[in-house]
Amino acid sequence: PRCSRSPSNGSSRKLSVDEMYLSDTGGQYLDGTTDITRTVHWGVPTPLQKEAYTRVLMGNIDLSRLVFPPNTAGGAVESFARRPLWDVGLNYGHGTGHGIGNFLSVHEWPVGFQSNNVPLSAGMFTSIEPGYYRDGEFGIRIEDVALVVEAQTEKPFLTFEVVSLVPYDRNLIDLSLLSPEQIQYLNAYYKTIRARVGPELQRQRLEEAYGWLQRSTEP
Repeated sequence: PRCSRSPSNGSSRKLSVDEMYLSDTGGQYLDGTTDITRTVHWGVPTPLQKEAYTRVLMGNIDLSRLVFPPNTAGGAVESFARRPLWDVGLNYGHGTGHGIGNFLSVHEWPVGFQSNNVPLSAGMFTSIEPGYYRDGEFGIRIEDVALVVEAQTEKPFLTFEVVSLVPYDRNLIDLSLLSPEQIQYLNAYYKTIRARVGPELQRQRLEEAYGWLQRSTEP
């Protein structure tokens, strides 16, 4: 974790299986900087928690798989991440993503999805991180790092390649809300995670982690 807070008897409490946990993680590595958020529930989520999580995931997927013209400003496509929440009168009060530097700021200006960010172009790294929060109850955010790449279109359009290879929490996904295209995207993403992360876990003989990865990336 990026935050260096120490636990104390006054503020610390035990984790339970009865609530959601939001884990915002990141690190500086020789070959890049990571900023990945996952939200999990180890017990039985409420219908609202499950729907809200699924709609946040739908927004994450819809923006990640978007194909758009070159020189499009991030602010012009940001609403794709919000629409599944807007559909049922929900929203979140923060930006949808920010540029990510390499050994620079994790929040790296001037890339992102706000009105004052520069137009997106191939080679830029940005986070994609919709969320939903209920004060005093729970918080959801799903954050990935994405690379702006050229799309396989006749004219040179752009799209995103998600480079964060971490499964989403199956326990919180309501499949009935997802479109066939969103499920197809999810399965392709899971296939990529298995292909790239699986062999490395086996190389390090991390059998428990490898088993978890296989279970978490089932089609």
